[in-house]
Order: sequence, then structure tokens, then C-alpha cells
Amino acid sequence: MGALTKIAIAAVGDLLMKRKMIASAARNKGFAPIFAKVKPYLRNADLTIGNLETTFSGSSFRAEPGKLLFSAPDAFAAELRNLGFGVLGTANNHCMDGKVSGLKRTLDVLDRYGLRHTGTNRSAREARRQLIVNVKGIKIGILAYTKGTNGIRVPKPWLVNRINRTKMIEDVRRLKKRTDFRIVYLHFGKEFRTYPDRGQIRLMQLLFKNGVNVVLGAHPHVLHPIRMFKAKDVDGRVRNRVAASSLGNFVSTENPRHTARLRGTLLRLTVTKKANGVTDVSKISKVPTRILQNIGRKKEYRVVPER
Repeated sequence: MGALTKIAIAAVGDLLMKRKMIASAARNKGFAPIFAKVKPYLRNADLTIGNLETTFSGSSFRAEPGKLLFSAPDAFAAELRNLGFGVLGTANNHCMDGKVSGLKRTLDVLDRYGLRHTGTNRSAREARRQLIVNVKGIKIGILAYTKGTNGIRVPKPWLVNRINRTKMIEDVRRLKKRTDFRIVYLHFGKEFRTYPDRGQIRLMQLLFKNGVNVVLGAHPHVLHPIRMFKAKDVDGRVRNRVAASSLGNFVSTENPRHTARLRGTLLRLTVTKKANGVTDVSKISKVPTRILQNIGRKKEYRVVPER
């Protein structure tokens, strides 16, 4: 049967905002120039998503000596909205960097700028809600989970969605009843490893079997291979699945010799809903990106496409 609706989803990996880049943005007309070259690619999609690997913990945030803790100015959230981001995954190993108050304030800031989010929660009631985005009549469910929080205690389990197979399958099955298409963002794997390990592959296979269409990954900070393949779920339906276990760093500051950490991929998914209601990924494409550091006398930063 013919296509009823076709949409484009753009997805990127880690959105890290470290102190050097924050200081540079303060000196050099804010965050907008950093992303000027990739903005058209982000905005030229019906839905743009990424992994927010920082917090908006506010003026009370203090970075403890010897600890890698992140918080960005609220202006970065405003810029993400300006760039076209519609949804951010917030479950990652830095989501508790500002403790409970920072986690909650981060979600308040995202709400203020109209950025929808999934992965962390301000209450048990909020944790029970599932994010469903309606894009041109296609209902897309998005979930996010993290392996850990860098050892920072999470006082209430509902604050952060942790990787727990039983709970994740429960969530996916509940979401499946209400959506046409499912995306799961996972913060997992080993840092700087360029391919998924056996445990990651098994987890992705489990999610695909239970009805997830796309798995996006973050945390390794380097690129993994991206695969699209056909697989059958528990209902016997064969669909295209997309496994992207690490999209790399979209924005970060890194040691210049670590060139792999300065590269990412903007993944573009074409999703088609046919007249019979069947919704699937019909095409994927990739825009390689690179982070340029310490440009000129003002020590500026830029994220650029490598096409």
C-alpha cells in the first residue's frame, strides 16, 4: 500500500558543554556561532533529538576538586531550542552532577525552553509518564536509560531511569500499545571503545525483539558502526531496525591528540507510515561532524559537517 506519511528524524550523540567552551562562548557572542555550520542539518528535520550530557544546575552549582562534574548556563538550553532540538535524553552518568536539586532544575529549564525530555524525573508520578511525540500523525515513543551515575547516590529510584532489562521491557511493551514507532536512547558501553561489546549487542537485540525500532547510544565518546537490518519481533512482525550504539561526541572539548573524540555523526532516519498503518524506517543517512578547537586569537570552537 502507498505511503501515507513520511518524516525525517535527526539524532546526535553527546552534547557536552565543558568549562573551556562555556568561557569561550561568554567571550565570543554566545553559543550560536559554535553551531552555525551544522544548524541547517539540525533544523531540516521534523524531529531532532540528542543526549544532554550536562546539567542546568544554576548558580548554586559548585564543581568539586578532582571530580568531573558538568553544569551549563541556561543560555545553552535556549540555543539547543534555537538549533531545532525537540527532545533530549537526560539519563546519563552526569545527570546527578548537581545532585537532586540540579537534576530537577535541569528539567525545569528544559520545560521553560520547550524542550521535551525523557530519562530523569522530578517525581514518581512523572516517572510513570511516557514521552510520546506526535509528528505529522506518527506517534513516536522515546525512552532513555543509563548504566550509572558516576557513583553519585540516587536517593529515590524514580529520579533516574537505570538500565534494568525487566523494567525496560515492561516500559517498551506499555509504550508499544500507544505508539507507531519506538526509539530507545541508551547511555552504556565502555568509554573510547569503537565497537559495541557482547552485552550491548544482546541488550539491543532484546529491545528490538520487544518492538523497539531504533536504539541510539551515547557514552563511549567515539563512533560505533551504524547498522540497519531486518528483524522479527515477538509478534512475528518483520521491521527494519537501526542499531547506533554510539553516535560519538557532537559537541565537546577534548585533548587535540584524541582525534576520534572530536568526531560524531548526525544520523538521519526517514520514517514512513503506510496507509495500512505499518510504520518503519525506510532509509538512513549520515552527516559526519567534527569539532574544531581553539580557532584564532579568541580561542573559539566550532562544530562543522565533514561533507
